[in-house]
Amino acid sequence: MKNLVFKLLLIFASFSIIACSSTNRLTMGITQPAQVSISSDVSSIGIINRSTASEKNKVVDKIDKVLSLEGLNLDKEGAQNAILGLSYELERGNRFESVKIIEGQKDFEKGLGVFPSALSWEIVDQICQENGVDVLFSLEFYDTDTAVDYEIIMVRIPNNLGIVAEVPGHRIKLNTVIKNGWRVYDPANRTIVDEYISNDQIYSKGEGINPIKAYEAVIGRKEAVLDVSTNLGSNYASFTKPERIRIARDYFVRGSSNFKIAKRRALTGNWDGAAELWNAELNNPNLKVAGRAYYNMAISNEINGNLIKAIEFASKAYADYGNKEGLRYVNMLKRRVVNQQELERQLAK
Repeated sequence: MKNLVFKLLLIFASFSIIACSSTNRLTMGITQPAQVSISSDVSSIGIINRSTASEKNKVVDKIDKVLSLEGLNLDKEGAQNAILGLSYELERGNRFESVKIIEGQKDFEKGLGVFPSALSWEIVDQICQENGVDVLFSLEFYDTDTAVDYEIIMVRIPNNLGIVAEVPGHRIKLNTVIKNGWRVYDPANRTIVDEYISNDQIYSKGEGINPIKAYEAVIGRKEAVLDVSTNLGSNYASFTKPERIRIARDYFVRGSSNFKIAKRRALTGNWDGAAELWNAELNNPNLKVAGRAYYNMAISNEINGNLIKAIEFASKAYADYGNKEGLRYVNMLKRRVVNQQELERQLAK
């Protein structure tokens, strides 16, 4: 009985807190600049694969393949799929006039799970000029590493009479880690636009009456590795596109009768009508109420896309009226201004 009363009190307290909350939350959609910022005057992209093992690394690479039970060409095919995934997504975006996979380059030294040294600008210039591209995407390294967990178990198999029997068998668990790293070279500005590393894992398991049968049961691992590799390249290409996201903001709904009415207007989507009432409270003799009004006017201006005016209102809410949320909001708005300027630069033609 005591537990029931305690739970009811908690529920009542939660509802009371919600009902008495001084703020409401809204969400709005905004466009973020691309994570990988490619200049707007770039029209052609080149893609190279540096992940092929160089002569000095081939011995180490072969040992790694044996230790991690990799197929002979798994790393090579996985890197090719990552390149194809990147190329396809860049072409699909229709931002660039051409996307070219450049093959037949000299055997660059491979980075075994880490970035190799950046290409010299002389080499980057040569590749770009010979192939007529403006910016170079490079798969700097690609590597798969597989950990094996092996155990003896009892497996159920039908015998010659069709009766299922338990016999000693084998179980193999494989954890394959796919590591890849990219660089983006901009020779015109002599800048490395981006460096990016991603890791992904694939788990697979097989059982059988002998180790070979158990390993055959996880043979689909290769297809999974290739699929994931394609997605890794595709995901990296998506970083070159502006991203649409939703952000959350809290606005004040308590302080005066105007705030209560403004809340109802806001809930129906009439934000301009709510702003009229918040604006009427800017000169309220109660400093707390006036501070909330200035804060909410900052929200209104952000909704309407006027970030500079929003910063002015939020700054006054904090500096003149002591609204603590105002300072945090000012910093959020300043970050939005920087992002907006970068987005406009990226979209400028």
